[in-house]
Amino acid sequence: MTSMRLGRRPLLALGAAGLAMPAIGQTRPITLVVPFPPGGSTDLMGRLLAERMQRALGQPVVVENRGGSATVVGAEYVARAAPDGFTALVNSGTTLTLNPLLMRSLPYKVTDFAPVSLLSTLPFAFLLQNRLPRTIPEFVALAKERPGQLNYGTNGPSSFNNIAAVLVADRLGIRMQDVTYKGDAQQLNDFLAGTLDLLVVGGASAIQPHRNGQGRILAWTGERRLPVTPDIPNFVEYAPDTVAQTYFGLVVPARTPQAMIDRLSGAAREALQEPGLRDRLLSEGQFALGTGPEDYAAFLAREAERWAPVLKKMNLQID
Repeated sequence: MTSMRLGRRPLLALGAAGLAMPAIGQTRPITLVVPFPPGGSTDLMGRLLAERMQRALGQPVVVENRGGSATVVGAEYVARAAPDGFTALVNSGTTLTLNPLLMRSLPYKVTDFAPVSLLSTLPFAFLLQNRLPRTIPEFVALAKERPGQLNYGTNGPSSFNNIAAVLVADRLGIRMQDVTYKGDAQQLNDFLAGTLDLLVVGGASAIQPHRNGQGRILAWTGERRLPVTPDIPNFVEYAPDTVAQTYFGLVVPARTPQAMIDRLSGAAREALQEPGLRDRLLSEGQFALGTGPEDYAAFLAREAERWAPVLKKMNLQID
């Protein structure tokens, strides 16, 4: 995968005073495009970030939902937006890691974007109906007794939660049936109605139903246990190489002036250093980061290198 453009100028100093320096068109809103419908972890990240970036920048920051086609609709919109720093994409791992590896006719390229900040990483949970087994070995035994009969909701074949489900199923030696939705909220409604056997979702979409007794988290796909659910294991504790974490980042159209990239990156980093926001994200199953553009670009390169052979082995290809 071609590396994203890196800026060479130093990041602006953090701090609301420095970030809110007068700029041309300062009263014009900055739009954070979320490539999913309202609800779900990506939308939550966008709204929490917008509120705090607005304070840091001293100008309006709004969220615009443009969901559809496994984040392609929103990503294509931002890729074609004016490179002036007033339109940014809150991207998930699907957008810049999986889609370029899986889709032949993707209407955007990774190089259409300039990195701003890696915001957070988050694992997925297998949220099961309460009637299903309570341990990983028992769940595996049931799935093997009913191959392909257990169904789960995802955000599309190329979405990270579906890839996580396929990876875990492969490592556990089981088969399940995926059902595609446009976002977490619709999946959750069908799960609560009993239509789906399980969900493969991250953050509040799994934690809240688990706490309310509306379902039960069997395990996470992360590397380390989440402090918010310390008693729930990761699949990697049962089977090796079952780590599948997505991430959220902030990118802008390529050719955006470096000064604007630095300004947005500084605001995002300041927002994610706020203890209240970090604690809120952790309670939602996310590990807050907040990196600079260079570190985010390096992370994207590592993710592509890691997932390319895995997806090839899975023989997955979309369209």
